[in-house]
Amino acid sequence: MGDRRVERRTVDFWFDPVCPYTWITSRWMVEVTKVRPVTVRWRVMSLSVLNEHRDDNPEGEWGDYMWAPVRVCAAVEERFGQQALGDLFTAMGTRFHLRGEWGNLPAALADAGLPEGIAEVAGSTAYDEAIRSSHAQAVALAGDDIGTPVLSVAGPGGERVGFFGPVVSPAPTGETAGRLWDGFLLLATVPGFYEVKRTRTEEPRYDMGD
Repeated sequence: MGDRRVERRTVDFWFDPVCPYTWITSRWMVEVTKVRPVTVRWRVMSLSVLNEHRDDNPEGEWGDYMWAPVRVCAAVEERFGQQALGDLFTAMGTRFHLRGEWGNLPAALADAGLPEGIAEVAGSTAYDEAIRSSHAQAVALAGDDIGTPVLSVAGPGGERVGFFGPVVSPAPTGETAGRLWDGFLLLATVPGFYEVKRTRTEEPRYDMGD
């Protein structure tokens, strides 16, 4: 298969912008693109969709509110493409998770160089079908007993394989980020690999690690 460090890879990264651990993992993925030949395709999924049939919604009273940001993301992806979606995700994450500014969607759009008026779709169902379709693609790859993010890469036979996670906090940087990516790719080559997990012992950390 050759040297993974020189073989260009494309990773599909499904996210809901309200999830703090997804935000941290996305910053790791951005770091990976600096030290490995990797292209990220940003995709939307929804914790609201994931939890809508559960008797006990782990998101609690935030459930209805959580539709707003992902609807705006879906509108941007459809109108402006995946690069613009990635820029918006960065802008949203900076405001939501780093500054604690959860309600100002027009400002996040402006930060990403996008029209503030797109925020009007936050209360509309116009993009819900697109959200559900994208979400279904992630679930088809990783299963329905997962969360966000979902990452997908090409497996050894060229087929796409998907995993929930990795969940990592804080986001590794530099060569540490690259080595974690190398490990992720290695796991993706093992057909029978399904899960590695340990209990989180601290709150999300938004500072970048070593």
